[in-house]
Amino acid sequence: MSRIFWVSRALLVFGWPGFSQQTLSIRDAVEQALRSHPLLEAGSQRISASAGLARQAGLWPNPRLYFQSENWRAYGTPGFSPNLDPDTFAFLSQPFETAGKRARRIELANAKLRRSELERELLAKQIAGRVKQAYWNAVGARRTYELWLENRRNFQQIIEYHEKRVREGAMAEADLLKVRLEGERLAVSANSAALEAERARIQLQREMGQTQFPEVLLTEVLELGGAPPPADVASALADRTEAKIARQAIEQARAGERLERAAAKPDLDVVLGYKRTTGFHTALAGVQLALPFFNRNQGNIAAAMAETRAAESDLAATEAVVGAEVRAAESEVRMRRRQITELLENSLARAAESSRIALAAYREGGSDLLALLDAERVRIDLEVLYARTLAEYRQSVVALETAMGVNP
Repeated sequence: MSRIFWVSRALLVFGWPGFSQQTLSIRDAVEQALRSHPLLEAGSQRISASAGLARQAGLWPNPRLYFQSENWRAYGTPGFSPNLDPDTFAFLSQPFETAGKRARRIELANAKLRRSELERELLAKQIAGRVKQAYWNAVGARRTYELWLENRRNFQQIIEYHEKRVREGAMAEADLLKVRLEGERLAVSANSAALEAERARIQLQREMGQTQFPEVLLTEVLELGGAPPPADVASALADRTEAKIARQAIEQARAGERLERAAAKPDLDVVLGYKRTTGFHTALAGVQLALPFFNRNQGNIAAAMAETRAAESDLAATEAVVGAEVRAAESEVRMRRRQITELLENSLARAAESSRIALAAYREGGSDLLALLDAERVRIDLEVLYARTLAEYRQSVVALETAMGVNP
């Protein structure tokens, strides 16, 4: 493949010189996602719905107006007198809730509202975590592509050296063919890396909730960075939103149980009004009360008690999962960091030195072409592996932060 192709490909992926290109840090990516992600807007609307239900729960029951007229007839003896014979009623009925039902309803509605808020908080943390993971994946893919491009350009110098030696008659064309094939292999690998970098960038923008996928320049650099957050299960249980939701679910279930117990107590309907009969104006008063002989809300109370026990079991399960996730994430961060600092960094330095020596020896005629190609392959493979491992390490740090419940 020609050098023109690779120059144009690089410009396509990383932008034309002189043209403005949007830069994107990991902080910017998270902020954009939290500002405009459609799922978070849906979560906000669910909070508004819960707030409306909480407001409704605190409203007093409306009074009822009754008006009726009785004993009307069209014929008969003695004759019918509209002013004396009909009985006319007009009265108001006001329900009065007992056993603190209104307070229990408000308590349950507020518990549901708080749970909706926590669910949106959890969704925001999940989105932020996915964005960070996708960001470091995109940075790693971009760095891998840059390494392939750099190695392709460096290897072009070896190809040009062989072309020159063949023209001078100091080298067989078979060796030139071998290095050209190796150059084509590097070109194919670089092209695959370019496609992977493109997919990783689009995946990042998808996780950010975007519907347009313009070219962006990722500003973060692959490096070990500072020490990861300490792994503390107790702190994670206090900060993880999943645990907060599980505890809130218990409060909601207990509030529902208290409401169902209150609902077993009958309410009062107080009636006050006016009655006109046989021409006389009289007052009307009364009380209505349901007699709890058969239905004392036993089934709903039993169901609410079961919901409370289920919520308590869910909390225990959530705490176990949180503890396991923290330990697993801590172990992955520690192992990947050791892999980089104790293995890959030393191996990368030795591979670079071996490649330099092999190239110098080959040019002096002290080694054959296969030894040079093998040394180059090992160096390139280690460089790519190092970049991918760095990206995986940064992703494991994100996983640990997520397990610890760190805010986005």
